[in-house]
Amino acid sequence: MDANSAPILLTLKVASFATLAAALLGIPLARWIAYSRFWLRDWLDATLMLPMVLPPTVLGYYLIVVVGRNGPLGRWLESAFGVSLMFTWQGAVVAATLVALPLVYKAARAAFEEVEPSIEHAARMLGSREIELFFRVTLPVASRGIVAGLMLTFARAMGEFGATLMIAGNLPDKTQTLSIAIYDAVQSGQDGQALVLVGVISALCMGVLVVSGVLLRARH
Repeated sequence: MDANSAPILLTLKVASFATLAAALLGIPLARWIAYSRFWLRDWLDATLMLPMVLPPTVLGYYLIVVVGRNGPLGRWLESAFGVSLMFTWQGAVVAATLVALPLVYKAARAAFEEVEPSIEHAARMLGSREIELFFRVTLPVASRGIVAGLMLTFARAMGEFGATLMIAGNLPDKTQTLSIAIYDAVQSGQDGQALVLVGVISALCMGVLVVSGVLLRARH
């Protein structure tokens, strides 16, 4: 595997797993908060959006405190399963998931809030249970907005740098994602390689943004 393809393939793998993890976390949370009116709702919403505004290095520090070898989750994973997330591609997935989670959460919440209550009420009157209502009515109606959010999540996960570098490091062929490889190439004076990698990630992100924009327009 050459020096250019390794970080590209690793980035696609990390972004795919991070998008899946963000979806599994963000979509149920978005549905719950969109339909709830409890007193801590605004604080929970702000907490879920916090990774969007905090510096990536701060997020990386939080991850080291929690999942590092001396962190509570890190110690438990190592003692129970012999697993350490530090300096692994799985650690990069955790970092990308945390950074990208607000995008899928915000998009899914907005999509759920746009679902007409009368549609869900009619389904309930016809005897639909809540879980059936979610998968057969609410989710299909909100699907375009959610898919658009997932695509933005994927693009954000591909471009993650700071938190990934802190928890996963910069190990070629193991944890060196595209953004880290670009930084490494620039620092070492390999301008040709940096230009190729910049072109690749720019093209990938542009494609994702174009498709996401089409989906968002189709909602209206």
